[in-house]
Amino acid sequence: MASHVIWLFVFVGLYWIYCIFWGVKGARIAKTASDYFIAGRQIPLWVFVLAATATSFSGWTFIGHPGLIYRDGLQYAFASFYAITIPFTGVIFLKRQWMLGKRFGYVTPGEMFSHYYQSNIIRLLVVLVALIFSIPYLGLQFRASGFLFNVLTDGLLGVEAGMWLLSIVVVIYVMLGGLRAVAYVDTAQCIMLAVGIVIIGLITLNAVGGWHALQEGIFKMTQVDTKLTPDGYSHYIAIPGVIQFVKSGLLAKGGAWTGVMILTYMFALMGIQSAPAFSMWAFSNRNPKPFAPQQVWASSAGIGFILIVFTAMQGLGGHLIGADAKLLELGIAKDVLKLGKDLMELPGKQGMLVPALIRLMADSAPWLVGILAVCALAAMQSTGSAYMSTASGMITRDVYRFFINPDATHSQQKLVGRIAVFLIAGAALLVATYSKDALVLLGGLAVAYGFQMWPALIGVCYWPWLTRQGIILGLIAGLVAVTCTESIGQKWLGIKAWGRWPLTIHSAGWGIIFNFTIAIIVSAFTQDKKAMEHRLKFHAFLQEHAGLPAQKKKLVPLAWAITLIWFFFAIGPGAVLGNTIFGNPKDMSTWIFGMPSIWAWQIIWWALGVFMMWFLAYKMEMSTMPDKEIKALVEDIADLKKARFDIDMPD
Repeated sequence: MASHVIWLFVFVGLYWIYCIFWGVKGARIAKTASDYFIAGRQIPLWVFVLAATATSFSGWTFIGHPGLIYRDGLQYAFASFYAITIPFTGVIFLKRQWMLGKRFGYVTPGEMFSHYYQSNIIRLLVVLVALIFSIPYLGLQFRASGFLFNVLTDGLLGVEAGMWLLSIVVVIYVMLGGLRAVAYVDTAQCIMLAVGIVIIGLITLNAVGGWHALQEGIFKMTQVDTKLTPDGYSHYIAIPGVIQFVKSGLLAKGGAWTGVMILTYMFALMGIQSAPAFSMWAFSNRNPKPFAPQQVWASSAGIGFILIVFTAMQGLGGHLIGADAKLLELGIAKDVLKLGKDLMELPGKQGMLVPALIRLMADSAPWLVGILAVCALAAMQSTGSAYMSTASGMITRDVYRFFINPDATHSQQKLVGRIAVFLIAGAALLVATYSKDALVLLGGLAVAYGFQMWPALIGVCYWPWLTRQGIILGLIAGLVAVTCTESIGQKWLGIKAWGRWPLTIHSAGWGIIFNFTIAIIVSAFTQDKKAMEHRLKFHAFLQEHAGLPAQKKKLVPLAWAITLIWFFFAIGPGAVLGNTIFGNPKDMSTWIFGMPSIWAWQIIWWALGVFMMWFLAYKMEMSTMPDKEIKALVEDIADLKKARFDIDMPD
């Protein structure tokens, strides 16, 4: 057995011991259902900052993101801005959800939505979204971990065998300790994810020959590129326009990542923190203090910098060290990776890039291979564990307790929650094992489905005018539109009138267009005075505790302007200016910052994005502590029927 394989198992063993420790400790602390499902609303500040960051960025960030930069170039690297757009959703919604959870004792978002909209249909829709989000997303993470360890153990562990083996521990600690165990394990996983990406980026840069060699190599690579944008630029360093009116975004000339595609793809990734799981993260905190540092400094600034710089190094650098057979033949690249064939001809295609980069250290530093493998495994499990825990909470509270056994004890709820964790993980593993095609198809729906919760959240947090009927029909329309414009619509439903992502608009974009349109139109025709009075009581409470001080209200137009400008130029149609503003893509001597114009554009707008997030979270007080103390009316939403206050639970 190779020495790097031995080191790999040593570090995996140490990682497993840490995970099981927190599972056992969490089980001992979790006396009530609230303790188990939302950590008794007592997650400490530093734990939430790291855990929420780990949950936001999965193994896809670690493995898939650099691979897609390799395949599609810097036009895809705009996706690195999800380090800002994911927590942007948190800035908009988390504080207000926490306040409502504290006030009314919500444990799940289904309880919040059904109470606010006076409907149990939306309760079930939220559970549906959570399951469709969780199972394929979890399956993709499991399968990726099996694939990684298959490569790094030189085939000793098969993909399926590795996947099942590596998933056992995550299932055990989540079943035992609930969200508290997930949170504390996530703290280590967050650090490992960030450190691992940086180290692999530096390994790549060193293999290329340094910064100048990387820039020269990128230029030479673009000179022989045959996939050109409509303006004649290499697809590696230019966006192919604002929009392309093609049947499918996959048919776009020069690549799919037009300005509109990037914007709507960011919408999809914004679905991560609008998905039901993050509502439960909001409810699990003592107070909103952790929200701003997580959103601004940990995610936007920290992870944002790492993605903009180090994943780009991995993706572009891979071409120059042997992954690209064409560049090897032309003498532009050196064969450091020694893959034996072009990366895109290997079983994992671009997904093989990061495992191959890790494998580079097998001879010179085998211990580092073990560390980086565990970093990758931690990244893959950080998101999956949270979704297993939160989805089990929703099944327990919104299905079992509400519809089957309203008088369920805390012990019964914890038992059902643990069974639900086992079933969710089992379903994910079975799909990943026996139906890889279904896994890919369903995986494409996950985050786009999560983004369809935006109108419902806007209604709860800001806009009482949206009615129950409008939100429910809008949500259904959005889910249908996402399904019909994703691969699953083409392959399973037989829809041939359009392809995946028509007009280079991502399925999340199509979904939200139909969702909001239906929600607004139906709400206009279904206004009810009594229902409006019910919703206004929530908004009066939010206005009292979350409203801006009078002296800051004049900043609202400025906040809108900063946000809209950033979205338009950083990740929207205006991003096309980045192709040439800092130099001609065809002439390296004109590159003002010594790098392709588009990369410099991304770095500048990343910094401006951090400022935007600071302005919203801190200056506009969207993620800071409320001035007035919030008193809980009840400790648990189930007690609302017994509580004496004027907001009644729906029948």
